[in-house]
Amino acid sequence: MDIETPASVVTPAPARLRHYDELPGPRAYPIVGNALQLDSRTPHLQMQRWCDEYGPIYRMRIGKRRAMVIGDHALVAQVLRDRPEGFRRTTSLERIWAEMGMPLGLFAVNGEVWKRQRRMVMAGFDPAHVKRYFPALQQVAAALARRWQKAAQQGQAIDLQADLMRYTVDTIAGLAFGAEVNTLETEGNVLQHHLDKIFPALNRRLLSPLPTWRWWRSAADRELELGVAEVNRAVAGFIAQARSRMAAEPNRRERPENLLEAMLAAADAPGSGIDDEQVSGNVLTMLLAGEDTTANTIAWMIHLLWRHPAALERARAEVRAVVADPACPGWDEIAKLDFIEACAHETMRLKPVAPLLVVQALGDTTLADVQVPKGMVVTTVMRRDSVSDQHVPRAAAFEPERWLGAGSGAGSGAGAGEGSVAAVAGSARRISMPFGAGPRICPGRYLALLEMKMAMATLLGRFEVQSVDTPDGQIAQEKLAFAMAPVGLTMRLRAHPR
Repeated sequence: MDIETPASVVTPAPARLRHYDELPGPRAYPIVGNALQLDSRTPHLQMQRWCDEYGPIYRMRIGKRRAMVIGDHALVAQVLRDRPEGFRRTTSLERIWAEMGMPLGLFAVNGEVWKRQRRMVMAGFDPAHVKRYFPALQQVAAALARRWQKAAQQGQAIDLQADLMRYTVDTIAGLAFGAEVNTLETEGNVLQHHLDKIFPALNRRLLSPLPTWRWWRSAADRELELGVAEVNRAVAGFIAQARSRMAAEPNRRERPENLLEAMLAAADAPGSGIDDEQVSGNVLTMLLAGEDTTANTIAWMIHLLWRHPAALERARAEVRAVVADPACPGWDEIAKLDFIEACAHETMRLKPVAPLLVVQALGDTTLADVQVPKGMVVTTVMRRDSVSDQHVPRAAAFEPERWLGAGSGAGSGAGAGEGSVAAVAGSARRISMPFGAGPRICPGRYLALLEMKMAMATLLGRFEVQSVDTPDGQIAQEKLAFAMAPVGLTMRLRAHPR
């Protein structure tokens, strides 16, 4: 969600600007820099701790790559709003993405290419289009319910994150591409197996002090290459199928039935500057981002609700009061799940799936009293202030009510959460930026909220949650593999007699 920076944080320009070498920061070692001080599973936690130790702006180095790290929410907002003109995705991300064999989509591109692709992608997220896609989401939710019904009947523990990633892959494939993948009811699906390897590999390479994969290929590197090739073939198949449908039914150009058809229609418009390679890049981006981020947020939400029984009961009561037929929640019913949506926003405040966003300065600029030279990498620590009592009352507490406007709910009336942003009052709204901010704010944020609310309506409308467990019985540990996931969550269900 986008935010406004309060006027109170604006300060006069300092008499003298500090430079990178003058900033405090952890001691960097020869060759590797600070890489060995970062746990590959939780680098975001170490960077957040260093914010507490060295202040909201400090220096860091990974190999030869220098970076400034910022943890102040107002400065983070300044950086994110200054895109794409002032900051871009890093050259390292673009280079590594391309050398992994993946076409560049909206997530990785910059400049004029980004602007052209953004127009194409946003055409697909038009609210009228999204509403037409909704029956595909209902079908995937029904498949998720059948999978969980089987587990409940057999008394089996559910691997929560794995099942939710199946749900999000099937949703993106059906709702966005018009393709039925059905990983929920087909064990060992090849597409999901390959997708699951891409983001962790990208994250490892971005944090590696030395590009060892360029000098020799490990078995994991060779497996990744084969996986990327398979995913690219699947993407090409989605595009070919969509073009075939559009050729057979020309009216689909005016009334596309899925996101891919809408993107192709926009790409084929005169002067779009978009070719099928760029469309492929955005299909891949949606598969990757739509799988990890939404699935992890739903898993975190279920975990937090289980640990807060009063909130879980309120969420359950809302679903059962609003949704007439839990086997097929309707568009208007999903729109009325205000408390469920508030739970999603509170989950994203506490457990953002993107706790770090990394950008690169396109020109000389300043952040507070620090000079940022052209080319400098800036890592934003997204969660530091949103879990600080200095900025958010009772910051560590899971309190979905903070997202409900006085006298009204958080719901959008459009089924996808758009109106909730306007309803939120208080500091949480200003500080929590789970979808980023500014012109590059996530274009799929409303669709993601729709998926979250549908999954929760399916769970709470059709089942009783018997347990949500972690390996050690404590709150779930965090693992960052480009998106932040809970480790080892399992769930047991009992079918709800209704």
